[in-house]
Amino acid sequence: MSGLENMKCQILDEANHSAEEQISKARTKAEEILREAREQMEEQSAVMAKKSEDETKDYAQRIASSSEMQRKQALLQAKQEVIQEVLNKAYQQVLHLEPESYFEMLQKLLETYALPQEGTIYFSAADLARMPQKFEDVIEQTAQKKGGHLVVSKEPKDMDGGFVLVYGGIEENCTIRAMFHTKQDELSDVVQKILFV
Repeated sequence: MSGLENMKCQILDEANHSAEEQISKARTKAEEILREAREQMEEQSAVMAKKSEDETKDYAQRIASSSEMQRKQALLQAKQEVIQEVLNKAYQQVLHLEPESYFEMLQKLLETYALPQEGTIYFSAADLARMPQKFEDVIEQTAQKKGGHLVVSKEPKDMDGGFVLVYGGIEENCTIRAMFHTKQDELSDVVQKILFV
């Protein structure tokens, strides 16, 4: 082998050796990049899995909360319907009390609402028909105790029960319906305590 060929061989050997080193470094670098990419993928996968799990839990909690709210609303509505039904029955029972008890109750209402003025008291047609004979005297005595005077109108008002007082064009609605309406919240609370506590 001549010196030129020796030199050529030596250059080729060095080139091969350098290429192998470069290839080895590139492989090492590629393996490192792949390992990092796998780690990043695993981290991102774990983050996404955790996020998905959190979103699923959050959604489940919202569904459960919504279901519970709907259940409570349905329960509240059912309770309100029962309370209203009880109040409606109580209203009907008051309207259909025996005349003695019914007119005693009206007398107590009159004692509360009569004014020390001259006025007219109106009843329903049904109450005028079943009014005890001496109840007009009771009305006048009650009005006089308050310093007033009341005349019973023979013309009925369109109402279920109770009475309406009229003083100088101003009406005081003392119908049974008005009394129930005025005390609606208070009566509802009493019924709720009796039925649901």
